[in-house]
Amino acid sequence: MSRRVSGFLLALAAFMIFEWINLGFNLADGHETSFYVVHGILIAVNIVLAVVLGVVGVRAWNTTAKTGKSGG
Repeated sequence: MSRRVSGFLLALAAFMIFEWINLGFNLADGHETSFYVVHGILIAVNIVLAVVLGVVGVRAWNTTAKTGKSGG
């Protein structure tokens, strides 16, 4: 995997974490409990996916740094 792809994965992971946490804080009051349950599950799943993407991105970034391949 190239450094460009691994950098993209890292940026995507950071964006996902920022966006979903921001959404969680911006949910307005006055909805039914099921609304919050569904959005809480969505937020949790997307943060887990962001962490996985971040781990893959960091490992790929470190691998390309060790091998000296920049990809293309």
